[in-house]
Amino acid sequence: MCEVDPDMSGVTSPSFLNRIRKSFSGSAGDIVYGMEDGVVSIFGLVLGVAVGAQSGSAVFLAGATAAVAASVSMMAGLYLDLESERDEAQVEAKQREAEIRRDPDHAVNKLMGVLQGAGLSSKSLDTIRTDIQANPLAICTFEDAVAGEETPAAGTDPVLVQTGWMGITDLTAGLIPVIPFIFLPFAVARIICIVGTAIILILLGLFRARIGKRPVARTVLETLAIATAAAIAGVLIGALIGG
Repeated sequence: MCEVDPDMSGVTSPSFLNRIRKSFSGSAGDIVYGMEDGVVSIFGLVLGVAVGAQSGSAVFLAGATAAVAASVSMMAGLYLDLESERDEAQVEAKQREAEIRRDPDHAVNKLMGVLQGAGLSSKSLDTIRTDIQANPLAICTFEDAVAGEETPAAGTDPVLVQTGWMGITDLTAGLIPVIPFIFLPFAVARIICIVGTAIILILLGLFRARIGKRPVARTVLETLAIATAAAIAGVLIGALIGG
């Protein structure tokens, strides 16, 4: 039921769509960060360039170049950060495994003490102790489960998934303030740039409020305030240099 016949062209596997949705949900924080960074930074740059530029093509060139460079930079930074975290976690996991191998009885007793303090029944504790004593290294898996650390699905790399979403959303959001300068007259493009960016930021604020269970009005205003600060900074720099 999950896989569609590969010979049927144009039909998407439900399992593939589920993986996309799951990766999107798991990367929500990176998506928000990527969109906010992309739209805010490029919006400030575009308005700054638009102050001194004489044509939309100059603004487009500067904005598009900056959007691409920024998205690549954000992807690289996130990739290196996640790689470092994963390497550190792997080292800690090996150290924990070695610690359990050295003294499995101590590790089992320590875990049982924690579970006993959690209020589990004696019957449950006896069952868990029997299973853990048969395989003390299962303590590592148990601790990961308690910490909420999931085992990656086969064929997927969480680091690549997160950096991919970061790059896509950062570039997409960064191009939004730039696109009007391709198709519209210069004066109109500046207005559409501001309006379009404001709409995206409102939607982003609503998304942030939803995933973070935050107050909607406060989150939207906070998101808009950040972009406003970037815009003011860009306009001031453009006016100073242009002047």
